[in-house]
Amino acid sequence: MTIERVGVIGAGQMGNGIAHVFARAGYEVLITDVQAEALDKAMKTIERNLDRQIAKGALEEAQKTEALGRISTTQTLTDLGPCDLIIEAATEREAVKTAIFEELVPHLAEHTILTSNTSSISITRLASRTDRPEKFMGFHFMNPVPVMSLVELIRGIATDEETFRACLEVVDRLGKTAATSEDFPAFIVNRILMPMINEAVYTLYEGVGSVSSIDTSLKLGANHPMGPLELADFIGLDTCLAIMNVLHDGLADTKYRPCPLLTKYVEAGWLGRKTGRGFYDYRGETPVPTR
Repeated sequence: MTIERVGVIGAGQMGNGIAHVFARAGYEVLITDVQAEALDKAMKTIERNLDRQIAKGALEEAQKTEALGRISTTQTLTDLGPCDLIIEAATEREAVKTAIFEELVPHLAEHTILTSNTSSISITRLASRTDRPEKFMGFHFMNPVPVMSLVELIRGIATDEETFRACLEVVDRLGKTAATSEDFPAFIVNRILMPMINEAVYTLYEGVGSVSSIDTSLKLGANHPMGPLELADFIGLDTCLAIMNVLHDGLADTKYRPCPLLTKYVEAGWLGRKTGRGFYDYRGETPVPTR
């Protein structure tokens, strides 16, 4: 099938990035969010990121105008019904995602492919709550979407070959690289990445090292571009905790037990960059470790 119209559910950090790359690749994009402010903020973020690409010489002004012209917004979820491909990028909570799909399903075109940008939740289980499990897939972008080249494609148990091939073609058209994962908790990237971040939090919790020592050690000792605690703040500590809980619940192995300190930060509302505080305090000119 030919995919030309793409719907994006959620105008947050992932949703606006997904809309950005699809518009740049020539797709017509419709973003929905329950909050008008989120949609306005998303459009400003996309324009700012396009300007960054112009400054780097990767984009021309005319291309920016064309890309922005391909994006429209709506607060009405069911407006996405006629789209060829829909990517859900709402918060990482299964109940929220399920409610979205249940509201959307009666309004979908027969050919519409439904996908989720979930970073950890069972694709098979999400698909089972729709009328089209054979046309349902995991379509997991990395953050920040305009910069990161990987997309994880996750088939549910019922996903058919035509749906997989159509999504693979989309990834190619976006100029990104696909990695195919089986439908197990957290897939590939987060199955490996999140336990490392969780272990870094345990290292802090147990007093083995400070925030600065842990991040410096991994940056200079393992050649990581970001330390694990800095990366956790970038991702969002609530998202990190949600993924660790999915791993712990889904695999029933104590090695995936979330660190109590990670839970404590989330309970405090210190979720990282997006709230101004996490393992670092971002409210001043320079981030300062909070422990």
